[in-house]
Amino acid sequence: MSHSRCASALIRRYLRKDFGLRSAVSGSRCLATLSVSERYERMTGSGSASEGVGWRARARAVGGVVALTGLMSLVQMHQAAVSRCESVQTQIQNPIAVETENPAPSKDESQSFCVGNVAPLLAELRAALDEDRVVVDEEDRKFHAKPWNTYHSVEAIPDIVVYPKSQEEVVAIIKACAKYKIPVTPYAGGTSLEGHTMTLNRGVSINMNSMKKVKELHLEDMDVIVEPGIGWIELNEYLKPYGLFFPLDPGPGATIGGMCATRCSGSMAVRYGTMRDNVLSMKAVVANGDVVKTAARARKSAAGYDLTRLLIGSEGTLGVITEVTLRLQKIPEATVVAMCNFKNVGDAAAVAIASMHSGIQVSRVELLDDVMMKAINMANDKNYPEKPTLMFELVGTEAYTQEQTARIQRIVEDHNGSDFVFADTPIEKEELWKIRKEAFWSTFVLRPDAEALVTDVCVPLSRLAECISATKDSLLASSLPSTLLAHAGDGNFHAIILFDPKNKEEVDEALKLSNDMVHASLSMEGTCTGEHGVGIGKMKYLEKELGPEALKMMGTIKTALDPSNLMNPGKIIPEKFCY
Repeated sequence: MSHSRCASALIRRYLRKDFGLRSAVSGSRCLATLSVSERYERMTGSGSASEGVGWRARARAVGGVVALTGLMSLVQMHQAAVSRCESVQTQIQNPIAVETENPAPSKDESQSFCVGNVAPLLAELRAALDEDRVVVDEEDRKFHAKPWNTYHSVEAIPDIVVYPKSQEEVVAIIKACAKYKIPVTPYAGGTSLEGHTMTLNRGVSINMNSMKKVKELHLEDMDVIVEPGIGWIELNEYLKPYGLFFPLDPGPGATIGGMCATRCSGSMAVRYGTMRDNVLSMKAVVANGDVVKTAARARKSAAGYDLTRLLIGSEGTLGVITEVTLRLQKIPEATVVAMCNFKNVGDAAAVAIASMHSGIQVSRVELLDDVMMKAINMANDKNYPEKPTLMFELVGTEAYTQEQTARIQRIVEDHNGSDFVFADTPIEKEELWKIRKEAFWSTFVLRPDAEALVTDVCVPLSRLAECISATKDSLLASSLPSTLLAHAGDGNFHAIILFDPKNKEEVDEALKLSNDMVHASLSMEGTCTGEHGVGIGKMKYLEKELGPEALKMMGTIKTALDPSNLMNPGKIIPEKFCY
């Protein structure tokens, strides 16, 4: 498909009124036979399910280049999408040459794929899985080499992409790869930001999107057992008729397996905790092909080492997750969304801290800086005050939410906040909360042809105002457009920095801004990553944050469980601390 057709298809997708979530390989049709736009759609899922947005004059160009409502014509959006398609293609490096004595491959098996023992592995995988779920198509392999929303450059593409449908097939894949010493990298939503799914050592990319069943729902126990490929949005759609929901809400394309692997959280972590607080048990296939069950289904257990939390955040370096048991929550009786403005981000952060100290049980406290509000206005044809903005969500009974909203308003007024508004009807709440939901996409209206470096840190709540103010000053001193947003109730904030990937000075400047933000956090007893994970992007900061002794312990665990370094190698732990 040409770049122009690819762009047109993607724009048409976002103009549809009913998107539906489609992220798995359906039937016997493998991804090798799908168009670029279909592959993109199956990777990301739909935006509408999480954003409550229909077709009305909204289109997002491919890869998050721009989110616009009524400001750009379809012609302009098409041009931006074409540019993005071309940019993605130029970032994919040519794979290394074949080194094999085998006969020439068939037409769809590019000569670039066979390296070392991959050829016999390919035959074994095709014997274990349906042939159309063992893919060597070059376009499909390139698609799995670089998530669309990561700024990291491609180092290599996988030799093979496989699509297991069961735990037994994952076992067969891992055992075959272990036999031939071929590395494996799990892949699902492809929404991670730090290069977690990039195949640095080539090998096999295991696409888990066909494993997305809800296996068991226990209503009395308020838990559910799922396969790793199901998205959190899909899961909540399934749970809604039962009055239950899963409270973590990262990017709309994220899957449960990837959320476990990166130890993600989201905007409701301030009330419900992160992924490690909401997973009761897991099953995973480790490097030798064994299936490990990490815990019973009980709400608590003191039985042995906590293997569940060892695997959560392991980013595929210790095993491939095949089943997850999740803690669920009741859908609240009532919800109120409130919004207010401040003169600077420091004041806004101070109110977030004060609201937490008050004992009010908020479910969300989100902060958006003035530039972000400007971008939201531009992208959505709105007229919100272009000032640092706090958004609150309170849940509970009708009486409780009304009482706590009044308390929040008093705290805001005591800290020089202004323009306090709140909504308690479904339409009003959706309209108000849409501001936060569309923040990331809206940023690109500031520079539609740019790439984004998205980074996050987290500091103790008492240092949030100081750290976010210092970061804001640093961003203001730069010529690069940037925005800030925060899960302010737990000290976690993000920067979105727009830059031209072809301009070395801009690339260096974006990396410097991110580096300064991380070091500011570390100097305040914070972390280099609050919820994005380590991957390849944050690995260089771990020794300063944790110390060499902690990394040596991690390296010992990694070496013991994966002695041949085949499980997503090159992630989390610097090489000098293992093997």
